[in-house]
Amino acid sequence: MKLTPKSIAATVAATATFAAAPFAHAEQIEIGASLLTQQHPFYVALADAMKQEAKKDNAKLDISIANQDLSKQIADVQDFVTRKVDVIVLSPVDSKGVKAAVMTAQRAGIPVITVDIGAQGVEVASHIATDNYAGGQMAGQLMCKVLGGKGTVGVIDYPTVQSVIDRVTGFKKALAACPGVQVVAVQPGITRAEALTTAQNMLQAHPDLDGIFGFGDDAAMAAAVAGKSAGNHVKVIGFDGMPEARAAVDKNPNFVGVIRQYPEKMGAVAVDTAVKVAEKQQVAKLIPVTPGVYLHETTK
Repeated sequence: MKLTPKSIAATVAATATFAAAPFAHAEQIEIGASLLTQQHPFYVALADAMKQEAKKDNAKLDISIANQDLSKQIADVQDFVTRKVDVIVLSPVDSKGVKAAVMTAQRAGIPVITVDIGAQGVEVASHIATDNYAGGQMAGQLMCKVLGGKGTVGVIDYPTVQSVIDRVTGFKKALAACPGVQVVAVQPGITRAEALTTAQNMLQAHPDLDGIFGFGDDAAMAAAVAGKSAGNHVKVIGFDGMPEARAAVDKNPNFVGVIRQYPEKMGAVAVDTAVKVAEKQQVAKLIPVTPGVYLHETTK
């Protein structure tokens, strides 16, 4: 056969087509995600980032919202198992209660990763989250500073969620190095309405309360409202740092600051990690995201 420029070009084109074929017909990775809620700006931003990253990675992403209902989340996981997705991403409603669902997926050969909130009593392929303990320490150190090293504080808690447990533990640890500041109340307040009632109850029981640490934006914003009604003497610190909370900090010198999370980064990393896990690549068991802090001008 005589080789001509035309025949060489045809051969190269045919070879390129053959080489590309396996990639063109490769099965798309399918990720099932069950998120805690979409009633909080943090989780809206997290979900949006996951969707954007899935498009970049050419992965199919199906997000279900558990609406803070453990039974709904367990059903979500079972549905993903039935559909045989490649990997499951969870932000657990209940860190302990989700254990059985995680094990169900793993027995079916489906790896699980967690984002923002960890699972207790079971090992997952990877956990992506803010370093909540460090963030809690930052909040405790800030509280010590704004109270001048002495006073009483309350904590609005969400005790079934591991990330919040870590925040509160870090907060208390920091205050242990600030012995003049004492935690006199720790009470749950999951929604903004519940947190408002909790903050009001704290202030009734401890009218001279000097500060409140809210586990999240809603808790902190509710505490700031209650503090204003009580005479604007209560210093409030929150956690999450979404736009509404940052705006509230700007307007209220007693809402001294929020520890910032970065849900956009966490969502993108969660999807990238899920893809790597599905492709049998090695991933870190823990991928921490360093928190920041947003302060009122007078606190800086």
